Amino acid sequence: MRLRKIPGAVVRRLPLYLRVLEDATRDGDKELMSSQELGERAGVSPALVRKDLAWFGEFGKQGVGYDVNNLKAELRRILHLDRDIPIAIVGVGSLGHALARYFRRRYAADPGFHLNIVALFDADPEKQGEVVEGLPVESPAKIEERTRELGLQMAIVAVPAEAAQEVVDRLVGAGIKLLLNFAPVKLTVPEGVHIINADLSLELQRLAYYLRD
Repeated sequence: MRLRKIPGAVVRRLPLYLRVLEDATRDGDKELMSSQELGERAGVSPALVRKDLAWFGEFGKQGVGYDVNNLKAELRRILHLDRDIPIAIVGVGSLGHALARYFRRRYAADPGFHLNIVALFDADPEKQGEVVEGLPVESPAKIEERTRELGLQMAIVAVPAEAAQEVVDRLVGAGIKLLLNFAPVKLTVPEGVHIINADLSLELQRLAYYLRD
């Protein structure tokens, strides 16, 4: 219910605020931060910072600012990043490999990082049985079984466009309702399923517009 009520643009900015706060504490013992500074670091106006955070309560004091550690903890709680989130990757090609390495290594190195890749799937029989960062690559036929066993809550889809809808249907059928899709295709999901599309080639093509002749 909360995700439906809060505007999506607000939700998209919360991780950005959290990153600013984490960077501030990583660089030193910063205890307070004003909405002006938080906005400047996040690339938004201080008024927008205050408006976004007001959706979730009162976190700052006028003339004083935000307690950095307290706000960081509150944002983690709001984003459900204060506990482990078991995630699967479907499609263990070059991109799937890279994502598995990055997330598995960061999870091992950072106690405050709770995005935990716990399962890998690929339809290619030659890839099945391969071990990537300690995880075996399994057949997509085991998605339902592993979802029950591991409590999977999210999945990353990194398969070719022609296979993406079938994969998403299987994930949704297994009970996974939070999906990050890297396949360059529009996918259909039922109500209540949240899917974010990350098309890297499309973003690079947009960026290419700004090339100077």
